[in-house]
Amino acid sequence: MVRVAVVGASGYGAGEAISWLLGHPQAEIAALTSRVEAPVPLSALRPQFRGVELPLVKPLDPDELARVADVAMLALPHGASGEWAGKLLDRGLKVIDFSADFRIRSAELYEKTYGRKHPAPKLLKEAVYGLPEFHRDEVAGARLVANPGCYPTGALLGLIPLAKRRLIQPGSVVIDAKSGVSGAGRKPSAPEGYHFCEVAESIKAYNVSKHRHMPEIESELAAAFGGAEGELSPVSFTPQLVPVQRGILTVIYASVADGVKPGQLRDAFVQDYDGEAFACLLEEGQFPSTGEVVGTNRCDVGLAYDKRVGRVTVITAIDNLAKGMASQAVQNMNLMFGIPETEGLVSPGRNP
Repeated sequence: MVRVAVVGASGYGAGEAISWLLGHPQAEIAALTSRVEAPVPLSALRPQFRGVELPLVKPLDPDELARVADVAMLALPHGASGEWAGKLLDRGLKVIDFSADFRIRSAELYEKTYGRKHPAPKLLKEAVYGLPEFHRDEVAGARLVANPGCYPTGALLGLIPLAKRRLIQPGSVVIDAKSGVSGAGRKPSAPEGYHFCEVAESIKAYNVSKHRHMPEIESELAAAFGGAEGELSPVSFTPQLVPVQRGILTVIYASVADGVKPGQLRDAFVQDYDGEAFACLLEEGQFPSTGEVVGTNRCDVGLAYDKRVGRVTVITAIDNLAKGMASQAVQNMNLMFGIPETEGLVSPGRNP
């Protein structure tokens, strides 16, 4: 039985992780922490957990977590996770970090992207990027896993099979991603316009060509193309908010490399995702929707080749709070502790 501490228990991602862990036959929620002055029931912060038997939410105490837990899931803001990860690792816990603090291997690029110095640069080389479909073996041996961002999860699962075979042209990738508003987090952010009246009956782009997930996508894509460590493969990325609670639909366009036959494009996904539990290639001519993946740890993938312009279109759908965050963290936890990868994660979804 793996004893799990959820740090930052009041947020959307933490609540989702707790929900998945409650149904996990080989995991026990051993501790919950948040910025509270005294212990409180989680239901006082998240009423959805009324009637559920859980540890009290307490202030974060690394020594206490080391006594009761084997792994900490850090659902903390960027910067805060990095400050605590080293303290928990030093006390023998494994760490799965939901923030961006360990997703980018360069401390300089992190500082440029997030506007602050990296809180734990010495840990960057140790951290493993937790996209299990392509880093399974590394995750299994890791102490520190950087859980991928939600936008990068949908984008990379649609790009890596093509990039690693050089079937698409570097520098030609355009990513158009539409996300439910829960991706903005639980904390109110009036300046960004996430209140109901700002998002209902409307779609809007934001952080165009400067979203913080771009370096994460570009570094992992460069690695898939076979680039050197620290290299970036530039993409055009436009994120958009749509008036739904959860889900990300990612539409990817890329120019096909010279000499590539259309059948090779689909074959790349067949080869990589045949037998994968949570990366599902749809039948030819079928394309995913967010409603079909909400409440699952699945990424659905569809693609089409447009011979008129020599481009491939790949469409992926994920639940941003699940495969884009919490359930993918559980998938990584399973690998880190030698548990069957699908344990606690098989779900038919929540549609409607």
